[in-house]
Amino acid sequence: MACDRKPSRLRNRALAAAVTTLALGGTALAEIDVSAAGKPKGHDVSSHQKNVDWASAKSKGARFVYVKATESTTYRNPYFDQQYEGSRDAGLIRGAYHFAVPNESSGKTQAAYFVNNGGGWRADGWTLPPTLDIEYNPYDRKKKCYGLSDGRMVDWIKSFSDEVKRLTGRRPVIYTTTHWWKTCTGNSAAFGANHPLWLARYDSAGAGELPAGWTFWTIWQHDNASGSLPGDQNLFNGSMARLKKFAKG
Repeated sequence: MACDRKPSRLRNRALAAAVTTLALGGTALAEIDVSAAGKPKGHDVSSHQKNVDWASAKSKGARFVYVKATESTTYRNPYFDQQYEGSRDAGLIRGAYHFAVPNESSGKTQAAYFVNNGGGWRADGWTLPPTLDIEYNPYDRKKKCYGLSDGRMVDWIKSFSDEVKRLTGRRPVIYTTTHWWKTCTGNSAAFGANHPLWLARYDSAGAGELPAGWTFWTIWQHDNASGSLPGDQNLFNGSMARLKKFAKG
């Protein structure tokens, strides 16, 4: 997924390290296994994709998309409206995600900012649950877990989730990697029972090991560069009918 602050040499180095970490155990640009055939294709976009040609994306097989809405409490994607409403107008099921920066403010504060700037949800069958994007710190590689202990990170995620649930009625999807989850939460099993998992792992063999608490993935981000759809490439773990039910709640 994408962070969107002002670039710096430190950030670029950190991003390169993050991509390497996400690809652990697999090949970053691998084609997905044939066993994934038939699962609805999706993608996720941010300001890096700018104004997306949604009709083209749908013609290439996109059935759902996640759009970056916010980061911390100081950034809103300037292309959000075109991406979020444009994808819906083209007939895609869409949702919004928030890029967490846990060392800058509380989970509750960032959740409120997210929901108030595009991260809401309604049971219309076209809106996916809000998503928390939680991954290695791209701004300071010496504090890859944002300077938080395992326990404080778990508390931060819980605070974010509780506020999203209070404001929207749904628990957020959690986007992460198994490697990050083990490193920064101590492989907490506290969220698997009621938070859908969006797992990033770029390996042709499949999604691989899951973080503690989850027994299956809901969305798998399997490629971040070489796919046919704008942005990162994803699959939904179910049929199109199940995807629609997932959206509706």
